Amino acid sequence: MRPRRILVTALAALASLASLTACGGTSSAAKSSDNPYQLSVPGTIRVGTLSDAPPNVYLKDGKFTGFDNDLFTAVAAKTGLKVEFASTDFSSLLSQVANHKFDVGSSSITVTEARKKTVDFTNGYDFGYFGLDVPAGSPITAFDQLAGKRVVVVQGTVQDDYATKNNLNPVRVPDYNGALNQLKAGTAEAWISPAEIGEKSAQDSGGKVVLAQKQLSPAPTAFAVAKDRPQLLAALNKALEEVIADGTWTRLQEQYYPGRPVPDGFKPGSGTTAFPPVQAAAPATGAAPATASATP
Repeated sequence: MRPRRILVTALAALASLASLTACGGTSSAAKSSDNPYQLSVPGTIRVGTLSDAPPNVYLKDGKFTGFDNDLFTAVAAKTGLKVEFASTDFSSLLSQVANHKFDVGSSSITVTEARKKTVDFTNGYDFGYFGLDVPAGSPITAFDQLAGKRVVVVQGTVQDDYATKNNLNPVRVPDYNGALNQLKAGTAEAWISPAEIGEKSAQDSGGKVVLAQKQLSPAPTAFAVAKDRPQLLAALNKALEEVIADGTWTRLQEQYYPGRPVPDGFKPGSGTTAFPPVQAAAPATGAAPATASATP
């Protein structure tokens, strides 16, 4: 009788183990089904952004806003997902997306071949300019006058790349407030900025800083996504087309960049979706010239 009891006990244990294994398999499948985009928090997209770069990305009354963040909120709504923004430094943003600290990066990120090695990008949703900010009264009026000057840039941006490639030996700071403060304090002679941010900073400086010149960027800006999140990338691209088609993209352009003309040939998203035209005013007399050439 004893051997028979041992056999029965063993069979029961095996059956129990098989049952647990089957349940575990079902649980894993359910998790995958409940979280198809492999988000850190199912149902919520964690977005890394900046807090000090108006009108693109900034913090106002405790809320992350600006053109890029408001656009992303509209995109996420089309996918049925919630959004949770968190502030970071631009120099860390792409690596934080790649290692899944954030699901998405939103910060007027210019698409470059070098950055494509770290993350994937959605279709482009905006164009941009390099801006040249200088202290009021400065004799510097153009990018070609920066040789030998003390130039400040935000670390890791394409403005940083531009200054480095042109042998300007830039002073690198972690954020836009740091760059602006260098100009105000007179510890820098020029700041190479994303022009929209540089222009807004100049307007808010109380006459201490002016935007001397700007150059159109040849590359679009886009949201950054980790390379191993193709389902998320596809969903965001689809939703981006929807907010372009329904007029949200146009409305936000007019809200955050009033009077800024859309360059000939630029089409947001895939470039195949029709959208209401952006109402742009003629440049004001004496406005900084925009020259075609070479934004964060």
